[in-house]
Amino acid sequence: MFSKNIFSERLLALRKKNNISQTTIANELGITYFQISKMENAIRGPSIEVAYALADYFDVSLDYLVGRSDDPARR
Repeated sequence: MFSKNIFSERLLALRKKNNISQTTIANELGITYFQISKMENAIRGPSIEVAYALADYFDVSLDYLVGRSDDPARR
């Protein structure tokens, strides 16, 4: 089952690890920084399209990003 909390923790950690602003990610994905903020604060989850785009952006597996795996490596 999808956990907004795990997703938000991983999204925030990836963003901070890469020293990227919410605005930068939002601009790259064509969404607003409010949407990134809400996802990072577990207020809302991503659409499937945004989840895929975030996994691609950070070069991690979608399973890792949504909490189905603890291995961030893409296969």
